[in-house]
Amino acid sequence: MGYGIAAVLPHMKAQKSGHIVNTSSVAGHKVRPGSAVYAATKTAVLVISEGLRQEVKPYNIRTTVISPGSMKTELADSVTEPDIADGVRKFADMIGVTAETFANIVSFAISQPDDVGINEILFRPTRQEL
Repeated sequence: MGYGIAAVLPHMKAQKSGHIVNTSSVAGHKVRPGSAVYAATKTAVLVISEGLRQEVKPYNIRTTVISPGSMKTELADSVTEPDIADGVRKFADMIGVTAETFANIVSFAISQPDDVGINEILFRPTRQEL
């Protein structure tokens, strides 16, 4: 996230416009047992994005944090504990939403008029409890 922001920020400041979209997770809002470190990294995305929002207002740069719930992705492939990875995979297969859903939400956020900032979107599959 930091490298991406650092790469685009000088250009956006120079043109006095832009929109930075960061991805967090529902885990940044709801912590479950065994997920404290993951949740902390996702909470950090929220905090960094809010700080950035405040710093780039004079440059007409908008920021949005999107915090999805369960999604059908390859997240489980990065989990090192086989039983937890299997649980993540099964949960996503059962109720997770697709990348297309995420793309539609990004499209909504960035398609707003220039004087509107959609700063944060938290969404979950309808059937997701947390």
